[in-house]
Amino acid sequence: MLETSARLLRLLSLLQAHREWSGADLAERLGVTPRTVRRDVDRLRELGYPVNASPGTGGGYQLGAGAELPPLLLDDDEAVAVAVGLRTAAGQGVEGIGESSVRALSKLEQVLPNRLRRRVGALNAFTVPLLRAPRREGVDPAVLTELADLCRDSERLRFDYRDHGGSSTRRTVEPHRLVCTERRWYLVAWDLDREDWRTFRADRIAPRPPHGPRFAPRTPPAEDLAAYVAEGLSTHAYAAHAVVRLLVPADEAAQRLSPADGTLEAETERTCLLRTGATSLDVMVFHVLFLGMEFEVVEPAELSERIEASRDLLSRALDRGAPDRGGPSADRRGAGRDPGPRPAPRTPRTRDGADRTPGTRSGPGAA
Repeated sequence: MLETSARLLRLLSLLQAHREWSGADLAERLGVTPRTVRRDVDRLRELGYPVNASPGTGGGYQLGAGAELPPLLLDDDEAVAVAVGLRTAAGQGVEGIGESSVRALSKLEQVLPNRLRRRVGALNAFTVPLLRAPRREGVDPAVLTELADLCRDSERLRFDYRDHGGSSTRRTVEPHRLVCTERRWYLVAWDLDREDWRTFRADRIAPRPPHGPRFAPRTPPAEDLAAYVAEGLSTHAYAAHAVVRLLVPADEAAQRLSPADGTLEAETERTCLLRTGATSLDVMVFHVLFLGMEFEVVEPAELSERIEASRDLLSRALDRGAPDRGGPSADRRGAGRDPGPRPAPRTPRTRDGADRTPGTRSGPGAA
């Protein structure tokens, strides 16, 4: 009986690993006859696993979807991947997913073998996620699932869309893909009214069924949709926009920047243009400075004025805070004050870094 139970688990694992198996292939993998495979398949069905069978030379066995979720058999790497994924799921901007992830993770860790529990524990203990502050807006998992289903089935979507000002409009689109970036979910879709590709925040979408009809999928606006969405967010999503000339080749700038920094355009062999955005021109000043590259402002002229104002502000702060620059505060601090004794010369060190003072022994024999 123990051998039969182990074989059933092995058969279930094989059916979960591939979409379809022939009876001969399963028999070879399990080391049994095709007749035994048929009996084992019947036992799985009795246990509630929906195993579908198609006759003929091209037929085989396939694990179908049932009314209940059956136990899944995972190998070591799959189990570790699921555990790590559950721990990071709370940062993906989906309402309620954090609590569900914790419950699922507790069930998984309870049955993990010691060798896998150590691997998962090491990943959790010695990795630090760089997460932003929690956002108030989170997408409803039911809405996210509905959008994914419509993308998969190529069905038109009707929904009310709320903009950043709170106004709502009715939209009809052909949904293409969901993109998760910066802890938000976005829907990339063809807007039928505007006859162009648009990107919508999923947490602002309120589906209005019924949906349909089906449509023939269009060529997407870009091969890398994550980069496409990030580039759009780097400019269109902000109130302030600017174009700066980077004094480096476009290839070098592309290696040093991310799509979220803006859109690059080659200009000459040694320069390129960056179109970018920020919440304000004051924030834009620090955004372009933190790029770490020489640049010139192309537009708007107000950005140059803000940079000059920031330069003057920083210069005054340095003059007030640095004694060796001869600033007014330096004169005030030094006036009428005895400089005091000069610091003693630095004592020499041994090769192992220990302080060595004349007359003091060092090394293993030191007291």
